[in-house]
Amino acid sequence: MSKQLLLGDEAIAQAALDAGLSGVYAYPGTPSTEITEYIQTAPITAEQNIHSRWSSNEKTAMEAALGMSFVGKRALVCMKHVGMNVAADCFINSAVTGVKGGLIVVAADDPSMHSSQNEQDSRFYGDFSLIPMYEPSNQQEAYDMIYNGFAFSERISEPILLRMVTRLAHSRSGVEQKTQQPQNEISFSEDPRQFILLPGNARKRYRDLLERQAEFIEASENSPYNKYIDGPNKKMGIIACGIGYNYLMENYPEGCEYPVLKIGQYPLPKKQLLQLVEACDEILVLEDGQPFVEKQLKGYLGIGVKVKGRLDGTLSQDGELNPDKVARSVGKENKSGFGIPSLVEMRPPALCEGCGHRDMYTVLTQVLKEEYPAHKVFSDIGCYTLGASAPFNAINSCVDMGASITMAKGAADGGLHPAVAVIGDSTFTHSGMTGLLDCVNENTNVTIIISDNETTAMTGGQDSAGTGRIEAICTGIGVAPEHIRVVVPLKKNYEEMKQIIREEIEYRGVSVIIPRRECIQTLARKKRNK
Repeated sequence: MSKQLLLGDEAIAQAALDAGLSGVYAYPGTPSTEITEYIQTAPITAEQNIHSRWSSNEKTAMEAALGMSFVGKRALVCMKHVGMNVAADCFINSAVTGVKGGLIVVAADDPSMHSSQNEQDSRFYGDFSLIPMYEPSNQQEAYDMIYNGFAFSERISEPILLRMVTRLAHSRSGVEQKTQQPQNEISFSEDPRQFILLPGNARKRYRDLLERQAEFIEASENSPYNKYIDGPNKKMGIIACGIGYNYLMENYPEGCEYPVLKIGQYPLPKKQLLQLVEACDEILVLEDGQPFVEKQLKGYLGIGVKVKGRLDGTLSQDGELNPDKVARSVGKENKSGFGIPSLVEMRPPALCEGCGHRDMYTVLTQVLKEEYPAHKVFSDIGCYTLGASAPFNAINSCVDMGASITMAKGAADGGLHPAVAVIGDSTFTHSGMTGLLDCVNENTNVTIIISDNETTAMTGGQDSAGTGRIEAICTGIGVAPEHIRVVVPLKKNYEEMKQIIREEIEYRGVSVIIPRRECIQTLARKKRNK
């Protein structure tokens, strides 16, 4: 078969297409976005009517994919690690329902927080849900895991979690494709109550899931992605998870002197773990992310063993794993000879020149600082989060998707005035609408600014679910139409914008201001493509 140079994300996407995918469901989030974008632009997607439109959020994506699995088709769900928090309700329960058509959930983790609020490790979700997981060490393995994973999912009737990290998602390597498979035909479970989680049925299915854990461990012990590699120096054994194996091999191009257990499939393979522990004096765990394996080892094996890694300080508890950190952990000289020259200044990200968010913040901060010194502004996840930086210094919070409106509500409930929320159009339809409903139900004294650039700009200009519908959504939720104010954020409209902000802050109830101007980046792309 042909060999292509692919990003890790692209390898996942191509594998899903080759494996007979019927639909991908996702909300854009770095470092997972390119998976869905690759599928959207692949010729086979249109030819075979493969679903590839963006979902409103990760929860709706997970639920729709489970629905596709319900009818026997193969579905892929993609999100960044914090998206797992949004999808968790359905994700965890899908382990209890099981699946019909193959279902793979891809969680792209972001060690070092290159574009994220935290470093959470999605392997804990897979462990918590009691389902098998994959963690590739390179692009070819990512392809193979997805390609073969759909059949594995169907064989065990469970969803599979594949965990990626930023470096693997966004680096390229040669990937050899396998034979194109047809899509599954529609089919249904032999158990008509499989997906009905009423307590009586849920208890039965959960007991069945618990009883199958030995089967999942045996699958890991026989997995081609888990491999024990012997070495002559038994003073230390190394467990290398996912991309950690690549970093280890960079330091040992001729082969590692220590015994190595490469981990690419979970739950942990007990047989190989015991083999390594019994042969070696101590264990070093290399994993990019939190100490997931390291925490499990002693309790999992039920015997005393010296384990080194992130918890004992051999490796730092935060930040990405890399070849230099691995070198130091095994006692090799750090070969890194390239530091950042002192004359190079860090360049933090900034809002684009000409961005509508700039004009919105310019006017908002001027009104608030001059006329309402007790104000607080609660913001959200998006390009406009950069309002926290100079020259605006305009926001006081950024926690999670949709939290701006509900935090402003809580602050207003506590007596703060003015309590202002700033949220983007895509984030509003992702998870801000329910917070607005809470505000409407209590007529909370909040001013909500939905800064609408008509796209999901932060992740590359994907379609926004609310484009052309924001006013209708707010009206439908119950905001008084006279307090839904739309403005065009341009310098010539500054005085109008100031007056609207003043009027809506003075209104003691729920008001929504919508500064609307298309993102200049998506507008430029449209002009280039004409």
